[in-house]
Amino acid sequence: MKIIDKTPFQDAQGQISFIGRVQGSLTYGFNWYGELQAQKAVIAQLDRALEKGFVLLRNFTLPESEIVIPLILIGPGGVTVVHVTNIKGFFEAKGDQWSTVSNGMPIPAKVNLLKWAAQYARALQVYFNKQKIQIPAPIESVLIMADPGAHVDSLRPVARVVMSDAIKQFASSLIQARPVWRSDNVQDVADRIVNPRPPEPPPAPAPQPGAPAQANGTPAQAPSKAKAIFAASEKSQSFNPADLDFAFNDTGTSQEIPQNLRETSPARPLPKPNAPQKGKILGMRASQAALLAVMIILECCILAGFGVFIIFFQ
Repeated sequence: MKIIDKTPFQDAQGQISFIGRVQGSLTYGFNWYGELQAQKAVIAQLDRALEKGFVLLRNFTLPESEIVIPLILIGPGGVTVVHVTNIKGFFEAKGDQWSTVSNGMPIPAKVNLLKWAAQYARALQVYFNKQKIQIPAPIESVLIMADPGAHVDSLRPVARVVMSDAIKQFASSLIQARPVWRSDNVQDVADRIVNPRPPEPPPAPAPQPGAPAQANGTPAQAPSKAKAIFAASEKSQSFNPADLDFAFNDTGTSQEIPQNLRETSPARPLPKPNAPQKGKILGMRASQAALLAVMIILECCILAGFGVFIIFFQ
């Protein structure tokens, strides 16, 4: 299986430094790094089971948006969007309802992971439509519970729920799925996702009868209303997150967006200020900069403590 890793704050060796962890936690939530570790464990199992005809895109940010799709798995059977979570406990998945189970009673969870998984698939489908990427089958959404301490009772959920001990069976189902395209289409779709094609320029309008001629004898091309409409339609092909009818942000959806799933559940879209804002240090708010400074100081103190221990107890 070919893996294309687009995880932010990660170096060429696939490692995330201490500063990168701090920046990622400030950007995507304090459970961000734990979610990445859960992804790695799941990817390792999938890599051992799946054949060479599969391509996996990890933490890909949809162009012209800040929506991060955790895992996009492309194979002969189609496209699957996988959301990995490391939460544990007892849960119930019925239709589009996600509940925690306490004392045998289901209680609607503040974070609906089933809807998250379904919205990831929908966001990717909208992106495919904008990029005119044709796929022969609908995108499947999957929720993988990476922690063995998670237990889910499912009844026709909107997203397929896979437990930690069933990842191998999930991979086998992908291999045994009915092929919907050739193996070379798999790599082509992956390339189209990572390297979107620019919109094609509109064709030149045909000369109209009776149009005035230019100096060289050829008819002049008068402004065409059809050409303007075509150009406007081409511009509209760019990806617009508003077309998804749901927002990946903290305003108005506090009961739907988990703090610990900002990057691997979808990432929280960060506002882009049009003008420099006052009170920011290196692009961070004062509270974020203070937290970063405290963590750096604690790290230095720990390193100094180890140094003193080694010197005095050799």
